[in-house]
Amino acid sequence: MELKEFKIAFAGLKQGKHEFSFELDNEFFESFGYDEFNSAAVIADVELDKRSTLMDLHLVGSGSVNVNCDVTNEPFDMPVEATMDIVVKFGERFNDDNEDILILPHGEYELNVAQYLYEMVVLSIPLKKTHPGLEDGSLESDVLEKLEELKLSNPDESEEGIDIDPRWDALKKLKTDNN
Repeated sequence: MELKEFKIAFAGLKQGKHEFSFELDNEFFESFGYDEFNSAAVIADVELDKRSTLMDLHLVGSGSVNVNCDVTNEPFDMPVEATMDIVVKFGERFNDDNEDILILPHGEYELNVAQYLYEMVVLSIPLKKTHPGLEDGSLESDVLEKLEELKLSNPDESEEGIDIDPRWDALKKLKTDNN
């Protein structure tokens, strides 16, 4: 897969800093087979600092992605703020084993930054995605209502009317004796 619009032709650039901007939408992430976002609106700015023997890339992404809450499955917009720095050197052959250093073969004249932008944004998303309304109590959801309905109000009340094995009573007595 080759996303041509994310190629930076650095061979013709003068030494110094150069800025590029890219829009990352849902189609961009789907081209990598990543379908965790309902939608995406991220602006990625790339600053390329070209020097005589190497280049520094500073990637910054900001915007939002629409994801489903892991608790309620309610969709919400999650803000994205991500950065990544890469040093680009030149060598005998391509090597991206080190996450901070990229080695391009001598004679290479362009660099496709799509993979790095993808990794930067995806890795900035927390493993557990929680709707902000869940934390402040403002979210109204069918799932939350059902959980509240099924929740036991007081565990001691729920045991009334149920025959309990007398061995448990002996254990409870031990628990209260130690206090």
